[in-house]
Amino acid sequence: MAEEEPDTASDVVRRERFSGGPARGFLSSMDDDARIFAADLAVDRAHVVMLAEQGVVGDDEAATILAALDGVESAGFDTLPDGEDVHAAIETAVIDRVGDVGGKMHTARSRNDEVATCIRYRLREDVLGAVETTLALRESLADAASDHAETVMAGYTHLQPAQPTTVGHYLLSYERAVARDTERLLDAYGRVNRSPLGSAAFAGTPFDVSRERTAELLGFESVLDNSTDAVSTRDFLVEVVAALANLAATVSGFAEDLILFSNKGLVELSDDYASTSSIMPQKKNPDTLELVRGTAGDAAAGLNGLLTTLKGLPRAYNRDLQKATPHAWDAVDEVTEAVAVAAGAAATATWDEDALAESAGEGFATATGVADLLAMQGVPFRKAHEMVASAAQRAAESASGETASGASESGADYAALDAAAEAVLGDSLDAYVEREAVEAALDPEASVAARDSAGGPAPEAVAESLADADDAIETDADALAREREALAEADERLRAEVASYV
Repeated sequence: MAEEEPDTASDVVRRERFSGGPARGFLSSMDDDARIFAADLAVDRAHVVMLAEQGVVGDDEAATILAALDGVESAGFDTLPDGEDVHAAIETAVIDRVGDVGGKMHTARSRNDEVATCIRYRLREDVLGAVETTLALRESLADAASDHAETVMAGYTHLQPAQPTTVGHYLLSYERAVARDTERLLDAYGRVNRSPLGSAAFAGTPFDVSRERTAELLGFESVLDNSTDAVSTRDFLVEVVAALANLAATVSGFAEDLILFSNKGLVELSDDYASTSSIMPQKKNPDTLELVRGTAGDAAAGLNGLLTTLKGLPRAYNRDLQKATPHAWDAVDEVTEAVAVAAGAAATATWDEDALAESAGEGFATATGVADLLAMQGVPFRKAHEMVASAAQRAAESASGETASGASESGADYAALDAAAEAVLGDSLDAYVEREAVEAALDPEASVAARDSAGGPAPEAVAESLADADDAIETDADALAREREALAEADERLRAEVASYV
C-alpha cells in the first residue's frame, strides 16, 4: 500500500482530530499574527541553530530546516497554509517543503515559550520606535522654547490668567514631562528584553538546551529564570501599555493647550496640522490635535482591557493571553503616531508675540508679584495676599482699560493697590515699598525676569533649563542608539550562524 500523503488541510498541531468544527476560526490568531511573522522566523532559526550546537539535531537536519525557513520567508506571510496561528502555519509550511525532518524544528519547545518570545522580540522594536518619537517631540519643544525664551505670555490655572510666564518656559514644562515618558519606556524596555525561550510549555524540557545561547542569538539581555513565570507572565505588556497611556495623557494635555491657544489667537497651527470645514471654507480647525487628544482615551481603554484580561488568570498558560497582546499592538501604534503628529505641530506652530504680550497682564496676573514684593519688606505673606486680593476686586470694579480720570491701566492698578493697602494694612502702599518697584512688579516682562529661581521663567533660568534638556535628549538618544545597535549586532550574529549551515 502506498504511504499516505500528509494532511496539509490542517496545521501540524491540530491534524484531523481538532481541525474542524465551528470553533476553528474562533481559535485562530492569524489575523493578528502577521505582525510577528519575522519574529517567529528569527526565533525558529535561533532555536534550530542552538539544537544543532547542542547535538539535539544533526547539522544536516538543521541545514534542511533553515533552508526551508528561508523559503517560507521569501514566499511571505500571505502564502502560509491555513493555521491556528503563525507558529503552527510556519511549522506546517516547513514540513510541507522538507517532509518529516521539518518536524524536528519544534523539538524542546512549546508554542507557549515560542509565542512569548516572539511577542517580546517584536515589542522591543516597537518600544524603541515609541522612544524615538518622544525624542522628536522633545527636540521640537526645546527648539521652539529656545526661539521663545523671552516671549512673555499669560500662564493659566483653572483656565484663568494666573501669572506671566514665557512661551519657552511653558514649552519646557512639556519637554520635562515627555522626558519622564521616555524614561518610563526605556525602563520598561529593559524588562521586555528578557528571553522566555527554552521554558517549553511551562515545566522546562529534558533536552540539553542552552537558553543563554538562544537569548544571545536573538539579542536578549538575559533569560527569565523560572520556566512557569516565563511563559505565563504578560506584566511586560502592562508596563509598556501603561507607559504609553501615560505618554498619551501627557501629549493630550499639550494638544488641548494648543487648541485653546489657537482659539484665543495666541498661536497658529501650520496648515499641515489643520483642516477646514466641509461647509464653512473660512474655518481652520485643529483636527489633528483633536485626534491626538482623543488617542489618550484609546490608550487608557487598552490598558484597562489588558489588565482586565490578565486579572485572575491561573498559572501557567491560558488562551486568554491571545486576547491580551493586541491591546499592546494597538496602543503602541496609535500613541506613536499621535506623538509624531504632536512633534510636527509643535515644530511648525507660529506664536503671535504681540497677542501673547497683551494677554500676559490680563486679569491682574502680576498681582502675586506685588504680594511677594511686600513680603520681602517684612509684611506677612498672608496679609499681603489679603491686600492684593482686595486690590484685584477694586480693579475689577473700576473701569477696564481706563479710569474715569483717564489714568492708564497700570495707574489704575496702582491706585487699587494703594487703596487696598490703606484698608488692609492701615497705611499707604509707599510706606512699605517704592512706587517704581510696584510698577515694575506689575509689568509682565519685569515680573518674569524677577522669577529667576531654578526652573523658573526668567530668561537666564530658561537658558539653564534648555541646556539641561539638550543634555538629557542627547543622553536618551545615545541610549536608544545603543539598544538598536545591540539588536542589529544580534541579527547579524544569527544570520551568520544560519549561513554557516545553509
